[in-house]
Amino acid sequence: MRALILGLSVALVGVVHAGPAVAPERLPASKSVWDALIERAQGLGLPTRFLRLIPPGFVTLEFEDLHAFAAEYHPEEHRMVLNRTLSFNAAGGVLRPLDTMTHRDLGTLYHELFHAYMDYLRSLPDVAAADPNASRLLAFAAEQQQCRYQTVAITPVLQRKSATETRYLTDRESWEALNETWAVFVGWATWTGLELSGQRGAHGSRNHRGTESWFKRLRKADRDGDLIGYYEPEDPAERMIARKRYLAPSHRISPREVALLLEVLLEEPAEQAQRSAAVMEPRPAPPEDGRLCH
Repeated sequence: MRALILGLSVALVGVVHAGPAVAPERLPASKSVWDALIERAQGLGLPTRFLRLIPPGFVTLEFEDLHAFAAEYHPEEHRMVLNRTLSFNAAGGVLRPLDTMTHRDLGTLYHELFHAYMDYLRSLPDVAAADPNASRLLAFAAEQQQCRYQTVAITPVLQRKSATETRYLTDRESWEALNETWAVFVGWATWTGLELSGQRGAHGSRNHRGTESWFKRLRKADRDGDLIGYYEPEDPAERMIARKRYLAPSHRISPREVALLLEVLLEEPAEQAQRSAAVMEPRPAPPEDGRLCH
């Protein structure tokens, strides 16, 4: 594994050969390559407002031969790890140009960029001063963590979604469960919008969120329990059984969460975001001893 700079400009794209086995040097993204990432994302019609808030150099990027997962994010180190297939020529040197990635790959990238964004927001001493929308999102996340992600149902066996168990999560576990649930939706919304557009071009993905095809796909993904998150158990004994615990369909993302993510992060008009939330199934009332989300 080698940690390298997040690069997109023509001058930085190239094959990087492995050197001798030494400790990796983690290089933060420079302003020029971060600007290039934003420019290319904008050219594909992808949301960039939240990316512009993250300063160049906050995130470092590494490529590894990942097998169990497509990517990882480590907030304690502000470190993003992507599969080598997302690097140029799969060489593990620099990020592939966005316009050469598949829709699914772009969804994976946006999943991890969302983690970087939430990580950055939590590092700020005053989020409201930095961005009112970011402050709104973070305040909502804190509320949802307490009332939706402290006590959850999980599916111990992924192939049997109807067999569930209750878990009482720690603060770290509940925050991770919320972040992963939201990131799953951000990634899904990214590739689904691009897939519906059928082409790559300015505002291609956003123009197709809010269409009947979008509503149909969102309704199906919600009904099938596809939009669920996961967390890594803190208990070492439980981690030996399962590295990650997946939430049950009953704890999939809620319509309110979807509406706010579409509006604040994915730059949808508020009315359109509410229309998307309205096609999702209402959530059952919380248990008597649970906290009510307002």
